Amino acid sequence: MEETAQQRTQRYISMRSRHAAWLLLASPRAPLMLGCLQTLFEKAHDGISMEDALQALSEMLAAYASQDIYDIDPENTHLQAGRELRVWIKRTLVVEREGRLYATDALETAIHFIESLDNRIMTSTASRLSVVQREIENLEMGLNPSPASRIASLRRKIKDLETELAEAEAGNFTILDETQAVEGIREVFSLATSLRADFRRVEDSWREADRELRQSIISEQYHRGEIVDLLLEGHETLLTTPEGRVFESFQEQLRQSVELEQMKERLRMILSHPAVPKALSRVQQRELRWLVMRLVKESQAVFQARARSERDVKGFLKTGLAAEHHRVGNLLSEIMNVALNLDWQRQSVRRKPTPLPPVAVAVSGLPLVERLRFKSLDDDTSAELNLSTDSADLDQIDDDFWAAFDGLDRETLIKDTLAILAAEGRPLSIAELARRLPPVHDLETFALWLGMAREAGIPVIEDQLEEIELVDDEQCRWLFRLPYAGLDSDVLNSIEWEL
Repeated sequence: MEETAQQRTQRYISMRSRHAAWLLLASPRAPLMLGCLQTLFEKAHDGISMEDALQALSEMLAAYASQDIYDIDPENTHLQAGRELRVWIKRTLVVEREGRLYATDALETAIHFIESLDNRIMTSTASRLSVVQREIENLEMGLNPSPASRIASLRRKIKDLETELAEAEAGNFTILDETQAVEGIREVFSLATSLRADFRRVEDSWREADRELRQSIISEQYHRGEIVDLLLEGHETLLTTPEGRVFESFQEQLRQSVELEQMKERLRMILSHPAVPKALSRVQQRELRWLVMRLVKESQAVFQARARSERDVKGFLKTGLAAEHHRVGNLLSEIMNVALNLDWQRQSVRRKPTPLPPVAVAVSGLPLVERLRFKSLDDDTSAELNLSTDSADLDQIDDDFWAAFDGLDRETLIKDTLAILAAEGRPLSIAELARRLPPVHDLETFALWLGMAREAGIPVIEDQLEEIELVDDEQCRWLFRLPYAGLDSDVLNSIEWEL
């Protein structure tokens, strides 16, 4: 049934009063909030700390306190920033987990809308038209029950692929020009952005399901079996949504690490194209470079939300089971209290049949009934906390405690590595680097060098192994066998290293 103008207006009015993205865009301080939060989230990979968000928003409010349109008290900008953040957390524009703030789909929707106003994020008509045509063809073939139509479509595709293969073998193939490359790169970035938004919607849906599950537990209107059914049915329902199917497909790829590695390599190749600076800004390039890692982190957040629901149900089941055990114990105590009033000295009483099986153990020192009574620990005494301060000599602390602070300084190691490579003027293998820069933290150093090579797209030859021998502080010799990788200064300097 088509929606009338009145119904559509009522739906829009309802969304304006409860949708976080609409509330943000309609608020007077929307430019300040969006500018502040977008800048912070662009520089972060695992959310932002609450303190950093408060400080940045306080500075933003102080910078615009002179403009009456924003209604800012210049004397209490930090307090006002705290209130503002709490309001938007309550409205689920951002979520807070363990002192850190994470963006939601509502915030991404508002940012995408603002960015689209000046066409900074856009896709070409030609690229979208080709995608639509391809999807129409695939859908028509999937819906058509005619075997002849399916056979003809497959033969046409096979013929086109054979023709393309023959031309490629003859060296006759075309490479996208700059305009087409820019269009394709923007299309990939737009799809990647929507993919992260799908993951956030899955997380939001799971959190909403977790909230409803908690309400059903608190209301005590369901027994434990119904609560388990609600949990399982909620998970199945979420996986049948479009974004849930996208998330499940990505989880299948996570189980096949080869496909993820190929995806990373293809993204590195795309980002090395000369047309990338014309298609994407530096921030957008960084977003695309870290796409796989961001998707993995988003999927971890989804699993954490799901695990929280499972922990709640598990705790509810355990608590309910313990309560039932206690009620059964109390019932047995009542039965045994009644049994105490019987005259157990009479043989006729002791030999009467009973529905209770003999569960008492042979403890002759206790009366028969006392062996069967349910025991509960009733201890009203509460132990006081010991908050006294104990002093100790630092010399008495073991060396292992201080050694725990001795970790690898990744930033210094990267700078020293780049300096040595620049001084040599040629690619160096990991074994050569180890001779010029002896590693103090061997495994961490080798892992960092290999990670730098993979991030820069330098081939890591697994079949060609290098042997590196190191001597530790106890004069023990350690032999490491590592794949060959030639680290080049020119290639590594083009990477923005984020520690």
